[in-house]
Amino acid sequence: MSKYIESIGRRKTSTARVRITEADKNSFLINGKEVNEYFPTKEMQTVAREALDKSGLEQGFIVTVVVNGSGIHSQAEAVRHGLARALVERDNEMRKTLKQIGFLKRDPRSKERKKFGLKKARKAPTWSKR
Repeated sequence: MSKYIESIGRRKTSTARVRITEADKNSFLINGKEVNEYFPTKEMQTVAREALDKSGLEQGFIVTVVVNGSGIHSQAEAVRHGLARALVERDNEMRKTLKQIGFLKRDPRSKERKKFGLKKARKAPTWSKR
């Protein structure tokens, strides 16, 4: 097997370990399934592939991803983050393009913890005067 580049992408609590290998034609496997099979909606499939599409590479890649944690939308964004990092590691010229689009920034937003005395992170029980 030829040399591959591995990187990690994260979003909320999901983590994606992305490996890219240069090849003749494109192949995109996520947890052993094809990308169309793993992500049910067209939107999430697009999000996962976005870094490859926006980089403007005509060359093919075999992309294998192991992703876990959180929900599927967060996983799609973690895959995009990891793929962008791997592409930059392969060719540093792409860094400027991918950074401007915002694919190299780890999205720090995550769920706020529930506080005691409240129903959720900020939702308080109904106030009554008496």
